[in-house]
Amino acid sequence: MKRNIKIATAVTAGALAIGGVLAVGPVIADPGGGGPVAAQTTSQGMLMDAQHQTRHHGGPTDGIRQHDGTCDGAALAEQGTLTAAQKATLAGMAEEEKLAHDLYTAFADRYDVRVFERIAAAETQHLTAVRTLLDRYDVTDPTAGNPAGEFTDPAVQATYDRLLKQGEDSLSGALKAGRTVETDDIAALNKALSGLTAPDTRQVYTNLLAASERHLTAFEHWIADE
Repeated sequence: MKRNIKIATAVTAGALAIGGVLAVGPVIADPGGGGPVAAQTTSQGMLMDAQHQTRHHGGPTDGIRQHDGTCDGAALAEQGTLTAAQKATLAGMAEEEKLAHDLYTAFADRYDVRVFERIAAAETQHLTAVRTLLDRYDVTDPTAGNPAGEFTDPAVQATYDRLLKQGEDSLSGALKAGRTVETDDIAALNKALSGLTAPDTRQVYTNLLAASERHLTAFEHWIADE
């Protein structure tokens, strides 16, 4: 089927914030001949080639290539100071990233399209990044110990349940649910960045924002092709 071999442009750009604590390197030539890609060094010592586009069965695809690399030792910016409200927001970010991951994973199991699987993998890394900040600032992780589809915040739980039901009705509904998640995340991140001075938290939020914008573009692309 056509939808089984196409990948929306920028689906895997969640790798832009892999671990959420990366340092963006120079543009280098793609060894696979697919054109230039951005080399990015994460604190885990992995180089990620984000936004790599190749051709497969006549359609565009996005891929992530991982290579062993060395950590530059300064991937995550220095720690700053968070207010009580900003710490609460950080905890909420963990719930939001888990919501996205769990929702997309459920849709990936239901529908034979790659967009959900790819973005769900990125959301796993985003949650890891947020958890790194929770640990740095000694903020309780509200997602700790919660299985898939279960959340500490009743409002987040209600949102997840509503979007899951929407996506269970049809692929179109699932794609639109994904669009809603990314749109809400973009709004939340923009709000969280306002007045935020902690360098490490600004860095992670900025990377998450860029990833959500690309994920939104991917869902819009799939919706348009439905």
